[in-house]
Amino acid sequence: MTAARPSVLVIDDEPQLHRFLGPALEAAGYVALRAETAREGLRLAAARGPACVLLDLGLPDTDGKEALARLRAFSSVPVIIISARDREAEKVAALDDYVEKPFGIAELLARLRAATRRALLLEAPVPVVTTGPLEVDLERRLARVAGVELSLTPREWDLLAALARDLGKVVTQRRLLTEVWGPAHAEDSQYLRVYVGQLRAKLGTAAGLLRTEPGVGYRLLEEQG
Repeated sequence: MTAARPSVLVIDDEPQLHRFLGPALEAAGYVALRAETAREGLRLAAARGPACVLLDLGLPDTDGKEALARLRAFSSVPVIIISARDREAEKVAALDDYVEKPFGIAELLARLRAATRRALLLEAPVPVVTTGPLEVDLERRLARVAGVELSLTPREWDLLAALARDLGKVVTQRRLLTEVWGPAHAEDSQYLRVYVGQLRAKLGTAAGLLRTEPGVGYRLLEEQG
């Protein structure tokens, strides 16, 4: 049986861009989904579950940044911003990938492959992460220290899970804020400090595993149990 082709949703109000991108995406092995408004794009994103979204910032019905925020409310699909608005691009480039118009199809396809590859790695099942006395069950959304289950808020759990997925590695503040609170809060480092403090308090004897990397982010240390 032939595997289903991944779909790419293009949200842009320029018909000529769709005429250019559609055949190129199809030739590269993707199913091209077309939307010319934010409303239609969000509907298709929810209904079709694309592998990646190509999003223009200058949409006729809703600003692209607002469309991105609405998308992030229900989906973690990779997004590549396609826009000629340089100032706006600076604000979103660190949150999602960005390609400036006009662009070459080879460059876009390379970014597309990289984005979908990263997404697959993030979705790879890792049922339980264990370090020292701490166990993080990513599938069941449970955390235990020395066998005792922790009572975590949804935000605390999301923060711990994000660190556990990259066990032993530094996770930047911006990435944690984006994953846990969304792109609109990428600069709100105070949120992170508060929740890291709360999480450390609940980790108890395992609190030392949550290491601050000054000026960069945080790391969940990898230790033998």
